This record gives sequence, structure tokens and C-alpha cells, in this order.
Amino acid sequence: MKAISLSGILWVCALLAGAQQPLKVGVAGLNHDHVFGLMENYKKGRVIILGIAEPDQQLVQKYKLRYQLPDSLFYTNVPAMLEHIRPDAVLAYNAIVDHLAVVEACAPKGISVMVEKPLAIDTRQAKRMAELAEKWHIRVLTNYETTWYPSNQRVYAMAHEQGAIGEIRRMVTHDGHQGPREIGCSPDFLKWLTDPAKNGGGAVVDFGCYGANLMTWLMGGHAPIAVTAVIRHYKPEVYPNVDDDATIVVEYPGAIGFIEASWNWPFGIKDLEVFGKTGYLHALNGNTLVERTKDTYDPVPLEAAAAPYTDNLTYLASVLRGQTNPTGDLSSLDNNVIVVRILEAAKQSAKEGRRVVF
Repeated sequence: MKAISLSGILWVCALLAGAQQPLKVGVAGLNHDHVFGLMENYKKGRVIILGIAEPDQQLVQKYKLRYQLPDSLFYTNVPAMLEHIRPDAVLAYNAIVDHLAVVEACAPKGISVMVEKPLAIDTRQAKRMAELAEKWHIRVLTNYETTWYPSNQRVYAMAHEQGAIGEIRRMVTHDGHQGPREIGCSPDFLKWLTDPAKNGGGAVVDFGCYGANLMTWLMGGHAPIAVTAVIRHYKPEVYPNVDDDATIVVEYPGAIGFIEASWNWPFGIKDLEVFGKTGYLHALNGNTLVERTKDTYDPVPLEAAAAPYTDNLTYLASVLRGQTNPTGDLSSLDNNVIVVRILEAAKQSAKEGRRVVF
């Protein structure tokens, strides 16, 4: 057996150490409250922030003080930031309408992007992002909280890999809470979240995207054949410009989905029900799953989600390092272009009072 030289051993050690290095990222925007999670990971050393692009100086000062961030991190826009840094990826924490501009700035430089859900405000933007990703060979990924739920990952495994409930016939998602203003979202977040031009809609977009994402995944990445929606405006005094409740019916050749999204519920709910030919699975939340058959009703033991499906940073690192192929995943571009199409069809259906055929 050939001996390994000291230099070879050192090279392998360096390679292994490098694989474990935290991601080096640029940040696009600070007006999405999900950025607080990123900043907490930054404080823990789980991610290295090379630069932050944010034009609002009030927000810049807020984050400088809260997280002791140096002046040298900040730029007024993404192109200016990318003139000075070379991140592994850029994470977008800005209004949905601004996601396209982030991809347009990053793609020609070969820099991948992860945006907060949903991908885009309309199909035109989503398709443009897909074109840029293909042309410049980058990843454009979308982050959803529900992607990292062990319960949802187990539902998929039981339904698709184990055949535990037979062929899927019906899916129901409930995603919502009391309302973004009611739960205390920041004024900077609310400013665009309740603006249809910047968010694409209200609850139909903010929470409807979860169900569309999960159902596209469960349906093997296929688009539906038709969408029908009823969108309500129960609190015009609180949300004068956008809807606050939506019910979306998504039709597939052999199955049907019901997406229930709301800013009007008594408390927060994110659950998933899947009815098969022989059984039923209900993920009540991220860590609770029950299975029901004709004769049984049992809790399903859950383990922690397996890497890289534990959180967005672990997943992103795995994709960028070539360890995970995102095609078909909940965060994947192909899935999320379909999500945008479903949401756009839902808004069209509600507006025109008809079933929209794809």
C-alpha cells in the first residue's frame, strides 16, 4: 500500500476543514423580518456576512446598533456591494418585487441567490429569473420555514418512498395567523408586505405560497391542470390595500388540493393533511405527525430532520458545494416557478370569478 505523504495529509485536512467553513454571504435588504434569524446565526458564527446592501439609512442604523455591525459592511445597493465582495451567495431579505433585481445583479457574476418565499410577484418575473439562472449557471433558491419541518419531510417519505397511504387523492394546507400587524411585524416589513405592488397580494401570497409549494412537491413537480380561488377582505380597516384571507382549489389529474391562507385566525397554524387511497397523514406542525387508517390512529415518531434539510444555511451550503441537487426540492427553482403560476392563477380566478385552466 502506497504511503501518503505529509503534504498529502495536510492537503486532505485542509480540504475537510474548508468543507466545514461557514458560508460567506452578501445580504440584499433588511426590511424583511426573517433577516433577524440570519443575524442570530451571524452572532453564533454560523455564517459570515461580507456585505449588506440597504438604501434605507434608518434601517442601517438600527441593525448596526442591534448587532454591532461595522460601517464597512454596508452599501446602498447590490451592484455596489458586489464591486467590493465575492460572496458564496446572496441572501435576499427585501420586498418580493425586488427579488428579480437581486438575481439580475448576481447572475452575470456567477453568484447564486436564495430569496425568502415566495420567489416572485408574478410569472413574468419568475420566468426571467429562471432564464438568468440557466444562462449564467447559478442557483436561485427559495426559503420556506416549512421546508425544514421534520413532519413534512416524513410525510413525503411515507407517501412517496414507503407507499404508506396509497396514491395521493387530496391535500389540505392551513397556513396563517392573526395577521402581520396583529402579531407585531415591524413597520418596515409591513410597509411592503401590505402593498400589492411590492408583495403581489396579501394573505393569498404571504401564506398561499406554502400550500402551493408543498403540493407541487407532493405532486412530483407537476403543475396543476386548473386553479379556482375565493379571496376575502375581512379587515379593510387594518389592511386597506390587500386581501387577508384566501381559499385556493388546485386540481391535478388524479388529486385535488385545498390551500387555506389567512391573516384572520385566532393563532398561528402551519399544517399539512394528505389523504391517500388507503390512509391519511396529518402534520399538525413541524414536529407532530399522525397516521390514520381505517382501524388505527397513531402518532408517528419523528427524528430531527436529516442534513441538509435542517435549515436554509445548511441546505444552501450543501447545494453550492455540489453535495445536494436541488431539482424537485421545496427550495428549487422549478418548483417555485410553478408556485408563482398557481398564485397568479388564484388572483385571476378570484378577480374574474372563474376556474383558470393552465
